[in-house]
Formats: sequence, C-alpha cells, structure tokens
Amino acid sequence: MDIKSNSQVTEFVFSGLTNDHNLIPFLFTFFLLVYLVTVLGNIGLMVIVHVSANLHTPMYFFLSHLSAVDLFYSSAVTPKLISDLISLQKTISFIGCAAQFFFFAALAGTEVLLLSSMSYDRYAAVCHPLHYVSIMTTKKCFIMVSLSFSFGFFQSLMQTSCLFSLEYCESNLIDHFYCDVPPMLQLSCSETLLCNMLNILLIGSCGFLSLLTILVTYFLIFSAVLHISSSEGRVKAFNTCSSHLLCATVFYASVFFTYLRPPSSVLENKDKVASVFYTVVTPMLNPLFYSLRNQEVKRAIMQAIHSTECLQKIL
Repeated sequence: MDIKSNSQVTEFVFSGLTNDHNLIPFLFTFFLLVYLVTVLGNIGLMVIVHVSANLHTPMYFFLSHLSAVDLFYSSAVTPKLISDLISLQKTISFIGCAAQFFFFAALAGTEVLLLSSMSYDRYAAVCHPLHYVSIMTTKKCFIMVSLSFSFGFFQSLMQTSCLFSLEYCESNLIDHFYCDVPPMLQLSCSETLLCNMLNILLIGSCGFLSLLTILVTYFLIFSAVLHISSSEGRVKAFNTCSSHLLCATVFYASVFFTYLRPPSSVLENKDKVASVFYTVVTPMLNPLFYSLRNQEVKRAIMQAIHSTECLQKIL
C-alpha cells in the first residue's frame, strides 16, 4: 500500500521479510522461540549476577547491563516483526516508527559502547592483574556504564530528530521489517544530505571509536598472553576474554555487512538476513555465550538450582 500525495504521511507500511506465505509459519515459530529465549536468557543472567555474591565483580556488572540492553534492544524490533508475520497489513504510525527507531538506535549505540567498556575491563584483568581492583573501581564502572547509556541515547536523539523532521509525502512503503536509516532516507521526498552526513558522523564516531578501543585492548591482551610462560596460564588468560570476544565479533560482523559496503540491489535480501541477525539473534546469543563458556556463571547457575531444590525439600 502506497500513499502518494503532497501531504506528510501519518503511517508507514513495512514490506516485511518475505512474500513467500509458505515460510511464514516457520518464521513465526522461529522468531517467537528466539524472542522467548532472549527474554528468559537475559533476565536469568541478570538475576544470577544479582543474587550470586561471587559474581559481584566489574566484569559481571558490565554483563548485567549488557543483558538489560539486549533485552530491550530486541524488544524494540522483534515483537513487531512477529506480529507483522501474521498481520494482513504491516503498518506502523509515524510516531510509532520514530519511537521504534529511537530506542533501537539508542540501545544499539549503548551496546557497542558497553562492549568497548568490557574490553577495557578484560585488558585491566589480563595485563594488570595485581592492580585490577584499584583500576576497575566501583565508581569507574558506574561512570563507564553511565557514559555508555548517555552517549547512546544522545546520538539516537540526534538521529531521530533529524530523520523524522524530513518530509515523507510520496510513498509510505518502507522496504524493511523495521524503521532504519537507509530505507527511511530513501523514502523521504526532501533533501537528505545533511541528515545523511549527521547519521554517518554519529554512527561512525560511536561504532568506530568503540571498535578501535576493542582492537587496541585485544592487541595488548594478546601481546600479554603470548608473554605468559606456561600454556595453562595462556589458556586461562584467554578464556577470560573469549565470551566477550565472541559477542563483539558476531555483533560487529553482522552490522558491518549491512552498513559498510556499496549499495547493491542484488544483496537486498541478504541485508535483511544480516539485519535479522544483529537485531533478533545476537541479543539471544550473548547470554548463551557467557552461560555456556564461563565457568563462574555455570557454577552460579548450579548453585541457584541446588538452593531452589533444597528450599523445595524444606517446604
């Protein structure tokens, strides 16, 4: 459905993921299960970190906030995606589209900054283990998390204000399954150069500075690990970083595939697949990476299960 007139549109229509009706039952079931695992996994990880005294460390302080971001980050897109799969009309109001983009962009920006903060934490733990407690103080951790959220929401406010101050008067069909920068700029009937430059500046400063921090810290980490004499010590040091490295790699790889390449109509469907990966799948993978690969989290989960069983026996 298109709206072609000289007035500002009041609602948008998503093209969706696919026009193949045979795929819809499978996609609906798949995304519903992924979202349920995302919600349960991230809430569960936050609860485990909160109730387990041995997880009250800077690493898990950052991880609990990352789980909160992943929970709301996924919720900004996935429920609408699921409902649209079984809806006859995939519509969203102008204000609803702006709100979806604002929270999606804010939480995505916060996520990359939290990932860079976590890389600094791992650098301090591996390269300066004797001074780790004095380096990663409670105050510094709180400031790093606060700055991540502040800058994430600030850059999103700037992007949203610019993007939704444009005129949308010729068509309301968004060739995507959520409100994002490229399809919105393509849809606008007004001049988009300044808005496009602002988005590039904000996304670039947030994404590349975060990535640069991660690359530099891991270069220093790997250099320090190589100087450890025993192979057991090297493995132990690397294991403290492996979960974070996996999370960062998966997130950045899918985002860069979508945004950092020349536009091509041949890859449009692949763009949507990559978008699904970092908007829907990645928030589910982060708690799984930390739960399955981290011995401290495993022990905390087993202790929580054992405590629950003991409580049930007493009652």
